[in-house]
Amino acid sequence: MQQAILFQKKNSIFPDLDEDQLLEDLFKAYFDARKNKRNTINALKFELNLEENIFSLFEEIISGKYTLKPSICFVVNKPVKREIFAADFRDRVVHHLVYNYISPIFERKFINDAYSCRQGKGVHYGIKRTEHFIRSCSLNYHQNCYILKVDIKSYFMSINKKLLFDLTISEIKKEKDRKRGDLGFSFLLVKELLRVIIFSDPTKNCIIKGKRKDWNGLPKGKSLFSAENGCGLPIGNLTSQLFGNVYLNKLDHFIKNELKIKYYGRYVDDMLIVHQDKHYLKRVAFEIKNYLARESFLSLHPKKTYLQESSKGVIYLGLIIKPYRKYISKRIKNNFYDAVFNKKGNEKIKETVNSYLGIMSHCNSYNLKQKHQHSFRRAILELHGCVYP
Repeated sequence: MQQAILFQKKNSIFPDLDEDQLLEDLFKAYFDARKNKRNTINALKFELNLEENIFSLFEEIISGKYTLKPSICFVVNKPVKREIFAADFRDRVVHHLVYNYISPIFERKFINDAYSCRQGKGVHYGIKRTEHFIRSCSLNYHQNCYILKVDIKSYFMSINKKLLFDLTISEIKKEKDRKRGDLGFSFLLVKELLRVIIFSDPTKNCIIKGKRKDWNGLPKGKSLFSAENGCGLPIGNLTSQLFGNVYLNKLDHFIKNELKIKYYGRYVDDMLIVHQDKHYLKRVAFEIKNYLARESFLSLHPKKTYLQESSKGVIYLGLIIKPYRKYISKRIKNNFYDAVFNKKGNEKIKETVNSYLGIMSHCNSYNLKQKHQHSFRRAILELHGCVYP
């Protein structure tokens, strides 16, 4: 192995690269990428000749010849209809490599109340914080307050690639200067990999899985095939999840630091603000709209802006949040029924249904949960060919 590494050093185009460290990091990225993916065909093929594939990928990367392989494109209908681009497994390894390098940098820059795709955050944390915002602003529901909820129109398909690249590199450079050049990885290498990942066009040479009619009913603003030139990120990649937070990080700090909003949270592009003054929230919505257009080339969805009294409740992150109680939304209920009754023969049904039962454990849904547990037992018995009594 050592001879192979020494041989490859002759081909490196990155003067700040520690190749031994890169090779070690690639193996770590592989083990990260195979979590929950080990039994997929692409992962098994990669693992069959693991060392050969890792060294081949290593050689491509250090020589600056790394390019993305075609993605698999398909449409899913749950929880909402959306277009997915699944990267080849070797590219997933590179995604994890880049993510492992740069996510700690951005994690320190993100606000606490950016919830999506972050360790220790997520949906349940976002719901918990939303309840805290409403309770604090309303003095534990003893006075009235208002909730503003806004959503960005076609967010991932509207992300400007050049702006995203510039924002990402700028923040990494700041960290490099702060640490006097010691990032723990090659800045030049990561810059090149970010260029390849961000500016790639997954629609070119992609493998379509399913039928063209699967795209019927999918809005143009939700498809990369309809995205403007130089815009759009594929939903489904680990890096896209991180970039989604990076792109809106400046907006988060604008809202918190310049607008001085105390009760603000964001999950991907779904933003929520709580305040005692209804008219003030209208002005805030106007400020956010202008900032997005001016700084990020984005716009708010005109049909997804809500402003209402907290006493009437709010639907956020799949739950209906009301004073002293929470209920699961109609969409979550329907998805559960679909998971139980329309996936017969799917061995993952137990895992799927348990995830919904986990959501219900955070709600005031005892009767509904009992009903679901009954349906779950029936579905499992039917799955194994048994007759439910």
